Amino acid sequence: MRSLSLVLAVLLTAAGCASASDEGGGETGTGGTGPITFATGRDTTAYLQPLLDRWNQAHPAEKVTLLELPEAADEQRAQMVANLQAKSTRYDVLGLDVVWTAEFAENGWIIPLERGLFPLDRFLPPVVETAVYKNRLWAVPYTSNAGLLYYRTDLVKKPPRTWAELRDQARQIMKKQDIGGYAGQFLAYEGLTVNFSEALQSAGGQIVSRDGTEVTLDPAKAQIALDFLLQGLREGWIPKESLSYKEEESRLAFQEGRLAFARNWPHAYGPARAKLGKKLGVTRLPGLNGPGSSTLGGANLAISAYSKHQRTAQEFIRYFTSLENERRVLTEGSFPPVWTELYDDPALIKRFPYLPVLKESILAAKARPVSANYNQLSLVIASSVAKALGNPSSESADDVAASMKSELEEIIRTQ
Repeated sequence: MRSLSLVLAVLLTAAGCASASDEGGGETGTGGTGPITFATGRDTTAYLQPLLDRWNQAHPAEKVTLLELPEAADEQRAQMVANLQAKSTRYDVLGLDVVWTAEFAENGWIIPLERGLFPLDRFLPPVVETAVYKNRLWAVPYTSNAGLLYYRTDLVKKPPRTWAELRDQARQIMKKQDIGGYAGQFLAYEGLTVNFSEALQSAGGQIVSRDGTEVTLDPAKAQIALDFLLQGLREGWIPKESLSYKEEESRLAFQEGRLAFARNWPHAYGPARAKLGKKLGVTRLPGLNGPGSSTLGGANLAISAYSKHQRTAQEFIRYFTSLENERRVLTEGSFPPVWTELYDDPALIKRFPYLPVLKESILAAKARPVSANYNQLSLVIASSVAKALGNPSSESADDVAASMKSELEEIIRTQ
């Protein structure tokens, strides 16, 4: 552990950084010690409090209180933004969706962190990148996520590696078993942005440049990605009811035997395994010409710029993202950890057989567009794709792609 003087120096330096661009922003915290709060989404597995209790027992003068926000990410963000815009000191540690880093940093709502205080070299590299904005570390990775393809081993002899193989297998199974072929999250919300992004990446494309300053969407590749989904709807191996699916609906459809294949996050593995047993298989998402690329998910921990106890907040984050705690995040919360070595642990693999595939998926995954205006970009993507999927027989994929690119460029120009 670094000396206390180094930690103090880092925090005093951070306190003077109001935003990612060092322009504007509000007052920063005092960098002191004392009780803190941890604001994050609702804990649906009841694993958090025992981890917090361990900290509280060892730090009676710096206890942490859990502030549970709504389960939906957009509602979490709305409450955090309202609090931070008011420069409230109520939140100290923030559990941020990985796509919020740029927005919160650019607005001066969180403070930059010293890289050397955290074992980032032992974390999965793509996960670390989600906490970096303009070459500065603004948060510490806490959990990761990547999309996986779930399939029925009693119906599928060899899991598909390409879209063509997925299509052929889904159509054959439909004819023999009278069940749906494939579904993801196709309702017009963040999940649709994720599913389209994965299809685009799996066709070799991207939406914006790494620094978020330029729209790099190739309409031809976007058309290929859209056609993959449109073809499935036209031919019926993607059921029309999947246009109303979010994560939960697609999970239930698969584990209840209404789908042969389903795209979902790792959290769906436990319930599906309990229901399907040895009939459950999991692999990487297929792509145009081989294994596809998932979209990175997960959560990072950041410190509010208005916290009065930033030093305690930083030490809490060091504790909460430690190897020992990350193991508990997996074993007690069933969330994908960020430490690389946990994915290679034989005992954990025996308990969570999907870990090797998940590691491959995370290492091959891509982050969503890095932008302080990410929410606007996501709305354009989801609404454009939803329009196409809602009328697959008449919507031209190339027209949708061109229109989407134009709208995205307008957002980037005005940011």
